[in-house]
Amino acid sequence: MSTPIGRTRTRGVEFLSLDATATRNALSAALVSALTTALAECAKDEDVRAVVLTHTGGTFSAGADLRDPPDPDALVGLLRQIVELPRPVVARITGHVRAGGLGLLAACDIAAASPAATFAFTEVRIGVAPAVISLPVIPRTDPRALARYYLTGERFDPAEAVRLGLLTTTADDVDEALAPILDGLRRSAPQALAETKRLLTARVLETFDRDAADLTALSARLFASGPAREGMTAFLEKRDAAWVV
Repeated sequence: MSTPIGRTRTRGVEFLSLDATATRNALSAALVSALTTALAECAKDEDVRAVVLTHTGGTFSAGADLRDPPDPDALVGLLRQIVELPRPVVARITGHVRAGGLGLLAACDIAAASPAATFAFTEVRIGVAPAVISLPVIPRTDPRALARYYLTGERFDPAEAVRLGLLTTTADDVDEALAPILDGLRRSAPQALAETKRLLTARVLETFDRDAADLTALSARLFASGPAREGMTAFLEKRDAAWVV
């Protein structure tokens, strides 16, 4: 049985690739489970200095898989796992990122994207809210800039994602941009990296501790609602939802 996560390693850097192109790397129960397992193995492997989270195909992640959605608690666990991992996690993006995929992106410590990347918080357009992904997104972004994209579902480009705080950098050649970053991580002491990451993520983890239960409940309630059923049906049928004016 094929796994939705590809794995390679180069000089202590583990590359984990979302590899479910048939569903545009949507966050299915299977993909979330496989990525959780892969990250747990990286955490235990002393030869792994850093993790790069990337993708195959033209989409990093299309968000939650509406046909096979993950349990909200499992998604919270995955996002927290990335934040807490005792290794830096670097996002490498050369395609589209939507909804739940932006939660993965925000959970990473460093993120780089090419000009081909586009971003959108599309939850409001299918009748739900960016609830669970807010756990890493809100603490790491500019609140005034974020409000526009949370409320409208508009697309934005990598330069705007940098301004929001979702990306560290954007470059025509994303691998060239990441080369000095990965070199720096390889040159750093593992224990020092772990403790420095702990300093950087303390406030994000405070948000998880305080809000995870409430946001998980909100997500479950909204996804079970009538507007969400209409929004998801409209999305799958490629038509406007009934509320569009």
